[in-house]
Amino acid sequence: MRDLAAQALLPVDTALAVALFALLLVATATAAVFRLAPDGSRGRAREILLAGVRATVQLGAVSLVIGRVAHHTAALYAFLLLMFGVAARTAGRRITRNGTWWWAALPVAGPVVPVVAGLTAAGLLPVRGIAMIPVTGILIGGALTATVLSGRRALDELHTRYGEFEAGLALGLADHDARMEVVRPAASDALLPGLDQTRTVGLVTLPGAFVGMLLGGASPVLAGAVQLFVLIALLAVQAVAVAVTVELIARGRLHREGTGLAKTRTGRA
Repeated sequence: MRDLAAQALLPVDTALAVALFALLLVATATAAVFRLAPDGSRGRAREILLAGVRATVQLGAVSLVIGRVAHHTAALYAFLLLMFGVAARTAGRRITRNGTWWWAALPVAGPVVPVVAGLTAAGLLPVRGIAMIPVTGILIGGALTATVLSGRRALDELHTRYGEFEAGLALGLADHDARMEVVRPAASDALLPGLDQTRTVGLVTLPGAFVGMLLGGASPVLAGAVQLFVLIALLAVQAVAVAVTVELIARGRLHREGTGLAKTRTGRA
């Protein structure tokens, strides 16, 4: 029944493969023609193409593995740890290329671990079973997005407005406080995608959890309740992820080379 319902929405056949290939080409060609990269090159087009190919390979592999993993507790948590590791490295390398990238693991894990632990303790999320993977994956993905957006925006802003940071130091502010005055407003923009998604749910889009449960045979009320939980949990996770990222940047733990972000008021790195 579930397979029939899913196929009614999106049949898995040759037409789907052709459509995916065409859409990937459109995205790649658009990024190349309009040079949608920070440096005006065609580098972003190459990233889009590689991302599409990687997604195909990774989802194919996960589809084969996930059913087996869900029935073995050790394998299940090893898979979750792998998800976290990939998310932390992705976030860190998106924010900075130097050795401080690993600090990005903190805003990714910091909000997700207690939320998942609280859900399991309350009996809302089974310790074993397939539900642990999508719920944790959604939360890790939300923390990843918030960390990347807030970290990049904060460091870009601090680089652009570095004179304001130095002015704050001249007025007697501590390093932490002077940086915070510059980075906090910019980093807060990372919360906008989650806010907009939550505000417009049901009016503009029907998110994946809602549609997935309907296809699985759940009632619309149950599907709506689960989707509401996902959205609210994501708001909490993303808010904490942004707050932790901003704090790490304000303390100079997470920085970029050539911007002086690791300097203290005495000029020592």
